[in-house]
Amino acid sequence: MLWEQEAAGLSPVTPTRVYTYGSRKVAFDGELWIEREDFKLEADKKFFRLKLGSEVRLKGAYVVSAYDYVIENGEVVEILCTYDKMTKSGTPMDRKVKGTIHWVSRNHSVAKVVNEYDNLFNCESPEKEENIIDCVNKESLVVNDKAYFELAINDISIGESVQVIRKGYYCIDKNSINRTVSLKESWK
Repeated sequence: MLWEQEAAGLSPVTPTRVYTYGSRKVAFDGELWIEREDFKLEADKKFFRLKLGSEVRLKGAYVVSAYDYVIENGEVVEILCTYDKMTKSGTPMDRKVKGTIHWVSRNHSVAKVVNEYDNLFNCESPEKEENIIDCVNKESLVVNDKAYFELAINDISIGESVQVIRKGYYCIDKNSINRTVSLKESWK
């Protein structure tokens, strides 16, 4: 997401470590990263994230509205937005905004490798199956090498756990960040 704006420090109160809450300064400037799943070109009425012509709140920040986008090789690579300076998180608003998405400043972030562990088996009771190997989830480990985090991630000690909003709980190790518990558990 892009817009012209001077850098500003925000202090969102979010879970920073398991079972504790805290606040920290987070850079808010003209270029932000958001989850790809948080924007749709063609969205139905039940999609409460970012779409053209409607508003969404950036967690702990401001309300933004998308007005244009850039496509390269058939994929949206940039979303152009405006933000309302009068909607800083915690200030009263004259309207309701249904969706909230998380974000990180592109210029104040760090890339990390994330190991996204999932269930080892894709059936609820593999021991009851004729061939247990058929139940092994071939996607029980997905390596995400395009994850960006706030710079504060570098201050977290190896072995410590953190919650990533809407995603799950992660443990920091020497070379990567490992998802240990997903917030989207199911046996579909």
